[in-house]
Amino acid sequence: VQLQASGGGLVQAGGSLRLSCAASGRTVTNNGMGWFRQAPGKEREFVASVSWNGGAIRYAESVEGRFTISRGYAANTMYLQMNTLKPEDTAVYYCAAARGASVATTATSYNKWGQGTQVTVSS
Repeated sequence: VQLQASGGGLVQAGGSLRLSCAASGRTVTNNGMGWFRQAPGKEREFVASVSWNGGAIRYAESVEGRFTISRGYAANTMYLQMNTLKPEDTAVYYCAAARGASVATTATSYNKWGQGTQVTVSS
């Protein structure tokens, strides 16, 4: 399976962006999916995860209440609506498919990764 993340860009603090992740080559409808991000000089960190059917969702504390993760109707797509963006949200955002069907908050739980999309929030 190949994952393609898109939707990143440059936005002012307080603004919004919507990231998309599309899977191809194989279905991920039975897999949990998630978003991670990596800022320069920092380790990759968990952002949000959604279970195979959208019934369970987890967020990092730093984005709770501002970001919303969802799966598309076909479930081979995933989105991250990011509102009230802050400069500290600046990072490369990666989408990933988990080995299992549940939500997962650790990178080792994922075995398929997209190429990343840059999000830059200016102050």
